[in-house]
Amino acid sequence: MVRSHKRDTVARHAPLPTRSALSTFLRFLGIGLAVVVVSAIAVGAFIVVDLFNRVNDGAVTLEDAPEVEPPTIDAYPGEFSMLILGTDECGEVSTSLLGKRCSEADGSVLNDVNLLVHVSAEPRTVTVVSFPRDLMLETPECTRPDGSVVSATSKTQINAIYQRAGLSCVAKTITDLTDIPIPFAAKIGFDGVMEVTDAIGGVDVCIGGDGIRDGQTGIDWPAGMRTVSGVEALQFIRTRHGVGDGSDLARISNQQQYMSRLVKKIMSDEVLTDPGKVIGLANTIADNIEPSDELGNPIRLAQLALSIKNVPFSDFAFLQYPVFEDPDDSNRRVPDWDAAATIWDALRAGQSLQLTGDVTNNGGVELVEPAPDPAVPPSTEAPSTEAPSTEAPDVRATLSPNISGQTADQETCANGRQD
Repeated sequence: MVRSHKRDTVARHAPLPTRSALSTFLRFLGIGLAVVVVSAIAVGAFIVVDLFNRVNDGAVTLEDAPEVEPPTIDAYPGEFSMLILGTDECGEVSTSLLGKRCSEADGSVLNDVNLLVHVSAEPRTVTVVSFPRDLMLETPECTRPDGSVVSATSKTQINAIYQRAGLSCVAKTITDLTDIPIPFAAKIGFDGVMEVTDAIGGVDVCIGGDGIRDGQTGIDWPAGMRTVSGVEALQFIRTRHGVGDGSDLARISNQQQYMSRLVKKIMSDEVLTDPGKVIGLANTIADNIEPSDELGNPIRLAQLALSIKNVPFSDFAFLQYPVFEDPDDSNRRVPDWDAAATIWDALRAGQSLQLTGDVTNNGGVELVEPAPDPAVPPSTEAPSTEAPSTEAPDVRATLSPNISGQTADQETCANGRQD
């Protein structure tokens, strides 16, 4: 046997050059991060596709709606308006809870809550106008989703339009009334209201007076702060006999308190920094709204949300459409055209609003001073000696004093009554 005399080129006792522990760790970390990123993209894509399929299912085309650009991952360019209908439609959950109320509905679906949400171009402001359910309006000729045509009317109660001709016809009627184009619209029923509040962990509402007792909605609650979710949220926004003068107009003021506090909760760190709640809220919306086709895309929903994320609460205004008693029926209402014109003129001009009316015209809520934050000590700073600001003053459009409402930075409490 011939022994080889070939020797290694490295000394026997010298350390072999191997990958360092750090480089090995970084290599596997890189692989791990790649897996995580790819997985996140896959999960995100699944969520978007799933949401798209669910939100877009049954989307409604709005007749005569303005054209809009395809959605992008940016804030919506310019101003836009959205119609939101809250119907008295019972789902599986509300039927099990409300029983007789749902079983006696005979299949009719009324749009009892009608909200026009307008977002201005820069600087952004948000205006939410509530139209009373008893408002009598002229309605245009409308095409139903099945293609059939519904004749125009000279006078129809607003909350009967959805049942008569669908979501598109309500949007078309509101556009004719306000001369504000509506490219987006959505409808939500009883189950949706309950599940949205559950998704964000409830909404803190304020009950004033001697508390609310309303046999029609099953409420017997003491005065004070109360976190409502699920069926309690539905009871709170439906109560009429338990607030103010017991009218639908008083109920609208109380609903505005709820909406104001809902906005604050959704835009709080408690929700926005919790991915589980954000995804849960998105899923809830996807499962519970009937959207217009331009709204049936989760990217569009994100785009619209980005448009309002930095709007100060002082520029979130909740207004009640001004009305008079209908001379033909004391239980119905007709438009106060002159007062309403101050709203539409301001929105078309892109102006911020100055409310001059009361927070309610029917005693539904009472304005209160917000409780001091115990985490923030009282200010002890000396008066400023700086020169006055040279910035242009904040010029706002003054609304008619006949228009009641509140901004999101105002605190109101339900003016409870014992029915």
